[in-house]
Amino acid sequence: MENFNSDPKPGRLILPLVLIGMIATTYTFINRVTTNNNLEVINVSDSTAEVVTEEVVVDTTTTSTTTTLPEADVAYLEEIQAEKIQSVELGKKVLETNQRWDDKDTTYQEAQQEFEAFINDAEQFVTTVSDPGPPSSNASLVSNHEELKILVNLIYEDTKELLEGLTAPDTGERRSTALSSFNNNLGSFQQKIEEIIASSTSS
Repeated sequence: MENFNSDPKPGRLILPLVLIGMIATTYTFINRVTTNNNLEVINVSDSTAEVVTEEVVVDTTTTSTTTTLPEADVAYLEEIQAEKIQSVELGKKVLETNQRWDDKDTTYQEAQQEFEAFINDAEQFVTTVSDPGPPSSNASLVSNHEELKILVNLIYEDTKELLEGLTAPDTGERRSTALSSFNNNLGSFQQKIEEIIASSTSS
């Protein structure tokens, strides 16, 4: 008589038993290794990654030279710095007036009066720059100041030429040339002041 087998696939229970055995063996092996070698098992999901940073030390030591200037020299440098600011204001007014005339936003009579006023301003500026000047004890400042005086006189001549250009019978060429000269001389004057101050405070 043939025995009846209720499970048509009796081998299917073997695989889970094998897997359970492998897991148990692996667990036992890891515990034995960590115990014998005093190792700590770290759960990666619970651990915080350690960021290793290297401290960089930057050498910020700089060598500086302190220059002590005589009071008279300091007063002169402050004076020409103020004169530079005055020159910027003069240049701004001249450019604005010239532009208004080019744009026909002002009458000829108004433009003429403003250009005449610039001549007076520039004449006064020549006096301001010329005196009192630097202390005579500083030969370098005295020499550089002579260049400033030359430049400020050129600026004064440019303002007179601007008025002549306004009244000239051409189509603005003379005034345009005078304005270009005025801007160049004004720029040279301001640059010279910067050079004098930089040279005096760095030496």
